[in-house]
Amino acid sequence: MVLVIRKQLFTIEKYMTDKIEYNYKDKINIDLALNKDVFRPTGTTDVLIDTVVNSIKKSGKLLDLGCGSGVVGMVLYKMGKIDKKLYASDISKNAISQLENNCLNNNVSVDARVGSTFDPWDEMKFDYIVDDVSGVSESIAEISPWFDNTSCATGVDGTDLIIDVINKSKLHLNNNGKLFFPVLSLSNVNKIVNYAQKEFDNVVKLSRKEWVMPEELTGHVDKLRELKGKNIIDYDDKFGMFVWYTDIYVAW
Repeated sequence: MVLVIRKQLFTIEKYMTDKIEYNYKDKINIDLALNKDVFRPTGTTDVLIDTVVNSIKKSGKLLDLGCGSGVVGMVLYKMGKIDKKLYASDISKNAISQLENNCLNNNVSVDARVGSTFDPWDEMKFDYIVDDVSGVSESIAEISPWFDNTSCATGVDGTDLIIDVINKSKLHLNNNGKLFFPVLSLSNVNKIVNYAQKEFDNVVKLSRKEWVMPEELTGHVDKLRELKGKNIIDYDDKFGMFVWYTDIYVAW
């Protein structure tokens, strides 16, 4: 069950900026500003937040990778999972600008930087890395409602960015540090998990959430079946509904 509620308050059409109240379990309220060029929180965001909150038992130095508007890191900060300040980065300059404003408005101390995956962080290391970079097949992104104005340079099978994160993350983790990452069945799940298992001693699935595909995707049945037949994505056909899933993993 998803325990996060998002309520849209209003839209300023002139600037294409939404104001969202993001509520976590009636404990944390985040006033979140979003513009059209920044990836919007989705159900995967909700599951990632809830899983990480329940998994981190001791606060530490945390990097929100692919932070977008910053909601993941801000909730974790407010929940006491982060020491001193939030570290966050995104390839989008607009996203970082939005993040900095959101952190200012929500009294969250942040070190925010622009760049792809770990490029902005040199030799810095963290106790926790929470990955929220794009993770669906580019073929799915093109027909989905999620990437209208944001990039999704993930490759045909949706694995390019997450494998890059997994490959480099060990260089940026302290001893006993942990990487949290979502794996979506709208990508090549087995390829991602197998790669993580080669890089880390421990790779554990923490949670799963199933979703019914939106109409924007189910309107392309032939394309979905083609991608599934090539093992690029996976889904179940349940009574005429296409059901996909998000898994959250931790590796150390």
